[in-house]
Amino acid sequence: MLLVSGAALVPWLYVLARTLPSTARVGHWNVAWVGLDALEALGLLATAALRRRGGGAAATRHRLTAAATGALLVVDAWFDTVTAAPGSELAAAVALALCAELPLAAVCPALALGREGRTVRFRDDRRLTLGRRPTRR
Repeated sequence: MLLVSGAALVPWLYVLARTLPSTARVGHWNVAWVGLDALEALGLLATAALRRRGGGAAATRHRLTAAATGALLVVDAWFDTVTAAPGSELAAAVALALCAELPLAAVCPALALGREGRTVRFRDDRRLTLGRRPTRR
């Protein structure tokens, strides 16, 4: 079903590219953007809260919220930049995407895949542990 749905979207993309207007007046524009940013905030807060709980079954619950939040952040960066007016508005959108949204989005897959607690080994045998605090037993 996923394969068929994905394949069916390919010709639909062509139809959209040929028929959608390049500009549009949109009702409830503010509600759309506030809603997207609210979902991002909720996702970040939920991921942090679930990750902080740790231990037992809750130890991996943050992975779902991290994955969803990462996707939302990428979508936000994309739409901020492609809908910005040329000039200072576009510059601000690109700066926000590069300095905030995309770096946060890059952390989310590491959290979702459980790779945030890895140890990095340098050539001179120094070690750096990323993310997780040691657990007490």
